[in-house]
Amino acid sequence: MIVADANVIAHLTIRSEFSPLAEAAYAEDVSWASPLLWLSEYRNTLAKYIQHQGLTVESALLSLRSAEEVVEGRAYNVSSEKVLALVKDSGCTAYDCEYVALAQDLGVPLVTTDKQILRAFPKCAVSLEKFAKKKK
Repeated sequence: MIVADANVIAHLTIRSEFSPLAEAAYAEDVSWASPLLWLSEYRNTLAKYIQHQGLTVESALLSLRSAEEVVEGRAYNVSSEKVLALVKDSGCTAYDCEYVALAQDLGVPLVTTDKQILRAFPKCAVSLEKFAKKKK
């Protein structure tokens, strides 16, 4: 199991330059978890694609359904105390620290493309590229 942030989930379910890496990561481990926050962040990503990339609402809904299948049964609530402690020590956003807190709670890696998270939490965060290529 891994914790995947909303961007990694989006790269898996919406075509992007990072989609091949996300697909390789999914092939490596199909059990993706995320904090409950992922869904709102994912919807916001879809909104940007609709507004700026010409994605249709119908296509966005298909992508959303695919993303929900990826995380199905593995969306978790996280401790506010833990999130705020991680914010204090890292300078990352509370949103980002939700993913970190969940990864730490589950004892699994957080796969992300966020450079700030990768710098602040090198013990639990791994880049999408590194995770996708770890068996090569």
